[in-house]
Amino acid sequence: MEQNIRHVELLGFEKRFFPSQHYVYMLLVKWSDQSEKLIYRRYPEIHAFHKCLKEMFPIEAGEIDAKDRTIPTLPAPKWLDSLKNTETRQSTLAEYCTALINLPAKISQCQLVRSFFKVRPEDETPPVSHPVKRNETYVMPKGRPRSNTSEITGPIMLESYRAIADFKKSSQYELNLRAGDLVDIVEKCPNGWWFCNCEAQRGWVPASYLEPLDGPEEAEEPDPDYAGELYITTKAYKGAEEDELTLESGEIIEVIHKLLDGWWVIRKGLETGYYPSMFLHKTEEGKETESEKCLVQRKTPPPRRSTIRNINSIHAQGRQKISQDSYRRNSRRYLQQRGSNSPRIGWKKAPAKSPLVERKAHKDNAPKRTPSDEQKKTPAIPPRPSAELIMERCTENTRKKMSIRTAS
Repeated sequence: MEQNIRHVELLGFEKRFFPSQHYVYMLLVKWSDQSEKLIYRRYPEIHAFHKCLKEMFPIEAGEIDAKDRTIPTLPAPKWLDSLKNTETRQSTLAEYCTALINLPAKISQCQLVRSFFKVRPEDETPPVSHPVKRNETYVMPKGRPRSNTSEITGPIMLESYRAIADFKKSSQYELNLRAGDLVDIVEKCPNGWWFCNCEAQRGWVPASYLEPLDGPEEAEEPDPDYAGELYITTKAYKGAEEDELTLESGEIIEVIHKLLDGWWVIRKGLETGYYPSMFLHKTEEGKETESEKCLVQRKTPPPRRSTIRNINSIHAQGRQKISQDSYRRNSRRYLQQRGSNSPRIGWKKAPAKSPLVERKAHKDNAPKRTPSDEQKKTPAIPPRPSAELIMERCTENTRKKMSIRTAS
């Protein structure tokens, strides 16, 4: 059965020097069988494919009537490719790939398209590199607004890491490693799975099995933020270690430290602990987290470094690790300075009720009128509002005081 293309993403391009200097674009193709393949294509062959597609679908290409055109446009290649042209063309090419895959299936899933994006032998085993010059890799920045001006400051070389232990892959999309292997990082996914190159092989590797060459510390790892960001759990997880939290799906928590290995430190009530970032979703505006946007989809989180045996590091001093006692102590100190012993999520706002519904709900609490009361025409005592209604209509300062009194 033929597999369909689900997604095509432009990662960047390479400047190669063998057999002569040229540029190739790096495209990550995701197929319907959940496989992901990294392919390399030169721009002239991409444009030649585009011309064949237009000939195959002349109506959708606007050859008969320009108003019927649905196939995206693609500029012709320059007579002489340069670094500036290749870099500037990235935004156009990325938009072209996205628009192409979103076309009706008769176009986006035709044999021509599938054949062009299918992995080739030279994609899995790149040609021999130049004996003196090393290929230069330029990674396309994510989320950069489209601009006609080039901002090249030099080649963005892939970071090199070292494997600290043997890793045996559990799927065809992962990469086998032996302790001491050097890998180049193509993509650091926030869920803790990194896409790597090792010699002629490519695949996903847990970040916990890798260490920087310069030192044990991760330069890109942010500091803890005890103000916290609100997230919701998308999948239940039972903690396997003492410093991990056990939560059900749909619980709201606060993330206070985002670690590169995919295990984030979260706060639930007054407790802190590790939780897989791949099971978290940001609550604000329904946006997906970066780990959810990442192409690699996993059912299980990556292993933690504390569970890896026979670690062989080149650094005499190990990575500095903040203990959960320190996280918990600093978190509680921050909550006290903020004026509450419980996080923002400790109180849930009750749904608002209309005055008529509230009056009906407390009808039994209203005092009964006697005939004498009717004669005196004294006003009836209003029903006592519920605790939820009081908390809903009081000020934020009063709610904080109530939460402090309840916690104590």
